[in-house]
Amino acid sequence: MSDQRGPQTLVALGVLLTGLAMGWGALGISSDAGYGGVGPNFLPMLCAGALTLCGAFLLWEARSGGFRDMGDDADLPPPNWSGLAWISAGLLLNAALIEHLGFILGCTLCYVLAVQGLRRAAGQPVAGSARTWATDLVTGLLISAPVYWMFTKFLAINLPGLTDTGWI
Repeated sequence: MSDQRGPQTLVALGVLLTGLAMGWGALGISSDAGYGGVGPNFLPMLCAGALTLCGAFLLWEARSGGFRDMGDDADLPPPNWSGLAWISAGLLLNAALIEHLGFILGCTLCYVLAVQGLRRAAGQPVAGSARTWATDLVTGLLISAPVYWMFTKFLAINLPGLTDTGWI
């Protein structure tokens, strides 16, 4: 295996810098303690700390001989870029449209596109059929609607809705 310390160092630095950037962003979140003495910045700070720690370990690993126990790349299938594109489109469209479509429809759209990407990456021939699209749409609605209602009605957390009634 050729020396991979350069690319591995870049990956480690990317993880480390992402963790530090998340920590910097989490500093801007209010730390006023809520229920149980935990503020809203606790979880973002915890995730940022864990990611920074992982990045530091990866950097140490990369600089002290490279990532160990890695298999040979020849065994791996090639990346499925179209699946990545479908999943990325679902996430980005949800982020861009959630204020306009509301939580339920935005998350349903994200689910449908992500599942299409996974189906296509797995090589399922039924991925493009109308029945599969309909099944994915109904499944997405059946997942996102109860989540929305639970957060808005039972936990009193405001999520973007399509109407002012609070039910969609």
